[in-house]
Amino acid sequence: MTKPWTVIDLFSGAGGMSCGFSRQAGFKLIGAADAQLGKPSAAPGSLGCNATYSANIGLTPVDVDLSGADPAAVCQAMGTDKERPAVLAASPPCTGFSRAVASNHLRDDQRNQLVGRVGEYVEVLRPDIVLVENARELVTGRFSGHLRDLRQRLADLGYQVSATTHFLTDFGLPQRRERAIVIAVRKPLPHRGLTDLWPGWRVDPKATHVRRAIWDLPPVAAGQSHPADPLHVAPAFRSERGRRRLSAVPHDGGGWADLRASRDARVLMTAAMARRAARGALGSHPDVYGRLWWDRPAVTIKRECSHVGNGRYAHPEQDRLCTVREMSLLQGFPRDYQFTGTLANMYRHIGDAVPPLISYQLAALCRWILTDQRPAAEELLLPGSHLTASDLIRA
Repeated sequence: MTKPWTVIDLFSGAGGMSCGFSRQAGFKLIGAADAQLGKPSAAPGSLGCNATYSANIGLTPVDVDLSGADPAAVCQAMGTDKERPAVLAASPPCTGFSRAVASNHLRDDQRNQLVGRVGEYVEVLRPDIVLVENARELVTGRFSGHLRDLRQRLADLGYQVSATTHFLTDFGLPQRRERAIVIAVRKPLPHRGLTDLWPGWRVDPKATHVRRAIWDLPPVAAGQSHPADPLHVAPAFRSERGRRRLSAVPHDGGGWADLRASRDARVLMTAAMARRAARGALGSHPDVYGRLWWDRPAVTIKRECSHVGNGRYAHPEQDRLCTVREMSLLQGFPRDYQFTGTLANMYRHIGDAVPPLISYQLAALCRWILTDQRPAAEELLLPGSHLTASDLIRA
């Protein structure tokens, strides 16, 4: 039997990147690490993502803040100090780069320094392949200098490096999510990218719609879970007014702006909504209290997706937030994936994650680089996701 290719996952979160590798033949996760940081005001470890990771991957990540820890000590704590892995996945938090935070255009968030830390781990571990997934601004934003420094360091260590941005809908994700993907390959192995997997094929656009991902899940009320799946649950409304507000939003793509036409507008709209309505300006967040469209991809699922007031996260028809299970399917998790902890943290685990539907393809790409055997198109479809072979179209 061929020895499996070993994988280490830094900033491992709830296991989105590791899930793809654990379900692709030939790979074995041997180490992971995450600081489990929740809200900035929360205590260290409050996110609880390592328990979700362990429940699915079968490996307990080291609870460590990678911003200041010594890489050699972290590798020793993971038990990987004597191992040169085939793949090092290291996807630092994207919050400091993301355009969703307005101040990121003005100041260089301290968390962005974590990109440079990846190079230190590469120097210690010398993997064959390095993968980094982040917000598109890692490549295109004002503070992309962090990436330039990392690329130079990896080049000096003997790696060929590419940094590209992609709409992940193109690869089957039922969500409009634009991300940067950095791939570094140690010479003389051949360098390939995500799009190299797909010449001659594409995913049927209908397969990226919300309808395909969640249409068959049974209805549930806000605050209740389905008996067959405890994770098919959404939070209860904090007030009757909030429930009435969402119920007044039109089905299949309605948003808070539609409340202006309601005869109960004065009661249903918040003070901020009323002020914007009076000025005729929807503001920078028109998706607040919005419903998803059945026949479009979902909007980008972000970390704070646990409230209908945080974005277009409401079910297309039912008067509630999308459930944990629905949100995880839209984020490309397989149906059997389990989430642990508080309801709010489960949503954060999902929003923070690398979509497993994509990491499964990245794992196939890594196997191609390591073996020079190109995977078939069917080998790019994560089992347990909504995608099937019938969704593949000749391009």
